[in-house]
Parts: sequence; C-alpha cells; structure tokens
Amino acid sequence: MERRQVVLGDHIDIKHGYPFESEYFVDEGDFLVLSPGNCHEKGGLKHRDGRDTFYAGEISDEYLLAKGDLLVVMTDLVQTAPLLGGAFVIPEDGRYLHNQRLGLVTLKPEAEIDKTYLYYLLNTHEYRGQVRGSASGVSVRHTSPKKIYRCKVSIPTVDEQRRIATILSSYDDLIENNRRRIKLLERAARLLYTEWFVRGRFPGHEGVKTVKTELGMLPTSWKVIPLGDICTKIGSGATPRGGEAAYREDGVTLIRSQNVYDFTFTMDGLAHIDEEQASDLDNVIVEEQDILLNITGASVGRCCSVPSRLLPARVNQHVMIIRVDRNKVHPAYVLCTINSDTRKAQLLSLAQGKGATREALTKPTVSQFKIALPDDETLKAFNATVVPMFKQREVLETQNAALTRARDLLLPRLMNGKVKV
Repeated sequence: MERRQVVLGDHIDIKHGYPFESEYFVDEGDFLVLSPGNCHEKGGLKHRDGRDTFYAGEISDEYLLAKGDLLVVMTDLVQTAPLLGGAFVIPEDGRYLHNQRLGLVTLKPEAEIDKTYLYYLLNTHEYRGQVRGSASGVSVRHTSPKKIYRCKVSIPTVDEQRRIATILSSYDDLIENNRRRIKLLERAARLLYTEWFVRGRFPGHEGVKTVKTELGMLPTSWKVIPLGDICTKIGSGATPRGGEAAYREDGVTLIRSQNVYDFTFTMDGLAHIDEEQASDLDNVIVEEQDILLNITGASVGRCCSVPSRLLPARVNQHVMIIRVDRNKVHPAYVLCTINSDTRKAQLLSLAQGKGATREALTKPTVSQFKIALPDDETLKAFNATVVPMFKQREVLETQNAALTRARDLLLPRLMNGKVKV
C-alpha cells in the first residue's frame, strides 16, 4: 500500500467558534450550544440528555453548523485530556451552534485527504497523542489550530482512504441506528409510564374509586410506600485505595457518576480496578437489574439500570445501588418512577445542600422516598409491555458494545496500513 507522511496544516484549516453569552443559555430550545462534552472519548457526537445547553439569544448564521461539518475539540477540562483533539460530525442542518472551545475543520482546495477518512484520522491514538503532547495548561488543557497543523500523519492514496472510510462508516451507521432504536424504546417506556401513572389513564381507570394521598389522587387499591420497603439494598460505594491512580484499562468495572444518565449508561470514562481493590469493595457489588442513582454533585438524581455485560462491577461513593425486591415489584417500574419528571423533581428537592444547592442524596432520604405502588393487576399489565422494551434495549446495547469493540480494533489497523483494503 502506497503511504506517505504529511503535515495536517498542508491539508486543513481550523476556525474557532463563538463565545455565546451565558445569559441566554436555557435548558431546552431549538439551538444546541456544542461543547467538548458533546464528543465521545473515542470520537463521535454525544448527546447528553438533561445536560446539554441550548441558546435563546440572537444567532449568526456564521456559527450555525450544517450537516456534515467536522468539529475538533480544542479545550478539555480534564487533566488527562481524553477528549482533546477528538472529532465529531454534525448530523443535521440548523440545530447545532459552534462555540469557541471547538474548531471547525475544513479541507483546503488542494487537500489530498477524504473528509470522512479525516474524521477517523482525527480519532486515532497517534494523532491524539501529538495533540495532548503539545497542549498547554495543567488542570484545563488547550490546543490550537497551529498546534494541530503541526501534527504529522501517514496517509494512503485518496482511493484507499475512501475504501477505509466506507468500512469504518458501516460500523458507525449500525451503531447509530441501534442508538436511535434505543432512544425510541426509552421514549415509549416514558410515555407509557406518564400515560398510566401520571395522567392516570391506565387500563380500566374509568370509574375506579380514588382517594387523596400525599402523592395526589390515587386509586383506593394502590399504596404509598417508602422506596426502602420494596428494596433489599440501598447503599453507595467508596473510593478505591489510591483514588484515580488505582484505575486500570481492564479489570473489574468501577462505575462512577459520569457513567450514569437518565435511562442511559455511557461507557465514556469507564474505570477498572484490580481484584485486590475490588475485594475492598465487596459490600458494593453490582448485581443484574440493579438501579444506579447519582447522589452527589451536578449530576445528582441521574438514574439508570446497569448493563449486565459489565458485571461483576463496583460503584464509587458518588453512585448508589438500589436493588429492588423482584418478588414485590419489577425494577423497570421503579426506574421509570424515579426518572419521571414529577418524581425526579420531588427527589431532587430532598437533596441536602447549602442553600438552594442540590448537593447530595443520602441513604435515609432515598430509603424514605415515597412511591406509589399500583395493584398487582395494573403492575403486571405495565410489566408485560415495558419489560420486553428494556430487554430489547439490553440486546441493542450489547450489539453496540460488540460493534464498537470491533470498530476500535479495526480502526488503527486500517489507518496504519496493517490491514489491507
């Protein structure tokens, strides 16, 4: 295979974004202000449900991104800079805004690099290592267009690049299709829960006698109980000895708050510890169908189930295990309850903090958190619809994990020419 070494600056230009005014930041809207956190560690656009920032101010077309635009991370708030230099592609027109911590990458007219191939090139270890090595800053790491321009990479012919890009894109297309299906399943579960247990339109609701409770008007056959009454375990983990210095690339999974989102478990930043460290945390072993709840910091209240493929696992001190007694109720109902808008707001109002700051949820608070327990017939009907959705989601997530591993193993071999195409 014919390959040659080039300097990126001979082929690309990079333009900084705009410092959007924080006074116009809102939680929901039509225009999403992208940040470094919208890039997966291994590249690709990442939507952060409940944490993305939207913009309600005046917008210049110059910073409104178009489908196919390629962005690179210029600032990383983490000292190890796992995102710095990483790239992602805009999936649609008229929705995403280009801020100053990201660079818009364009090809020069004389460039001999395919744009899709360039996206994968900007997510290789060889290139990212050069970016991190030349970065400035200690706790916050920065790069610049000039520093990226100086990066040296080895590339094949343009035809070869296109064949490589086609192979890698086929993996990413399958992964993205599964992600969309997962989101549809999550949305369907949310809507069904809302329809039945928030709006009260469960099967047979007509003519059912209700009574006023602390959670509002409920059927007389339902109960209001503390969450702890239907759980066999509620408790958080601990920091492994040595802190982050003890983390490894493989070993026993250690789940942290950055992995837990509402309904969604993300692999970004997933840590591992050795067997000796794990044995110190045997009291916080995560089991299948456990619910994970973030209990401190800005992410307090985020809640999801644990993917079985990661077990056995442990949690650190920022994550709480909620283990539901499946003889009493299915975990899917409890997960939907905690993640419903109304109940989430009530749970967050109980978080202990200074003034209005939501700082932490404690074991007693979570144990005493009141939930509505429907009658057996209604619960069985809900489970019959929702539980298969969660099982299908697990299947799709497992498929995506396998596809991601295959792509990540193949990418460097294709990019360095060890695998011929």
